[in-house]
Amino acid sequence: MRTTPRRVLAASIATASVAAALTGCRGAAADDDASATPNVSIMVGGIDKVIYLPAMLTERLGYFDDAGVDVDLKTEPSGASAENVMLAGKVDGVVGFYDHTIALQAQDKCVESVVQLAKVPGEAEVVATSSDSVGSAADFGGKKLGVTSPGSSTDYLTQYLATKNGVDTSDYSTVTAGAGSTFIAALQNGGIDAGMTTDPTIATAVDKGLGKVLIDMRTEEGTKAALGGLYPAASLYMTCDYVEQNPKTVQKLADAFVRTMQWISTHDAAEIAAEMPADYAGGDPELYVQSIKDSSPMFTTDGRMPEGGPETVLDVLGTFSDTVKAKKDDIDLSKTYTTEFVDNAG
Repeated sequence: MRTTPRRVLAASIATASVAAALTGCRGAAADDDASATPNVSIMVGGIDKVIYLPAMLTERLGYFDDAGVDVDLKTEPSGASAENVMLAGKVDGVVGFYDHTIALQAQDKCVESVVQLAKVPGEAEVVATSSDSVGSAADFGGKKLGVTSPGSSTDYLTQYLATKNGVDTSDYSTVTAGAGSTFIAALQNGGIDAGMTTDPTIATAVDKGLGKVLIDMRTEEGTKAALGGLYPAASLYMTCDYVEQNPKTVQKLADAFVRTMQWISTHDAAEIAAEMPADYAGGDPELYVQSIKDSSPMFTTDGRMPEGGPETVLDVLGTFSDTVKAKKDDIDLSKTYTTEFVDNAG
């Protein structure tokens, strides 16, 4: 597995200060003292979603404190993307989908995954039980297909599944179904025939008899069958400048997250659920445990990028994202992630 080398910062201290100001780094960890306790803010793109569970779990287990870093987890604001908030200097990092690092490089911005939390999307195509004419992605034509929002990972993956199965993207209707209650409502009222979402929404739809899983990308096997390879998703990513200027702080974050990934791999769904905030269960603890059980195979055990995963992501985005498509041949995947910190985690 490839390890991305650290880019050496050869600028003077004065130049580095200017660079930090230009890139919006908050400066909380500016001295990057290994013996200090830096303050780091991380925005999570859906903090109660199972796909992003490791962020809150790390906090609940006390692993950030043990690693010597003070982390403030923030919820993604309505109407603003987490990565744009980070690029504006409002937070230091984001727990979100790895594919954003590729999309941002296509916009001449350098962002890299420093800990890979999931090796697959953790998504599933859920078909409404009221729709008996969708037996596979080949039946997407003429249907209303729900995605989180246009241009989201769910949108690109839906387009990929349709095209791979002989359905042109113009032959179905894309519906913004969101997640959680809005997705459930869309299934219930006929707003969508099928849609892509994550747990605990998947578990809720199935439990209520409103939907059934058609394409399951919560496991390696299901993802390879659907996409032809692994599709790394949830990750901790930060601007390349921040990583370069704060390696000791990033190492502390990696230490904490890798410890969590190892903990997840040695504990069952009930034990994991017991550590999470009670309100994440949505009033149904047993269903929440089931959603974690169904989705936990997506997580890495060591925070490393899965072999061949970045290439699968580039293939999908390079086909359906206009931004990435225009620069697909120029994308340098080695700059979208690094394994240095997880390799040194301890």
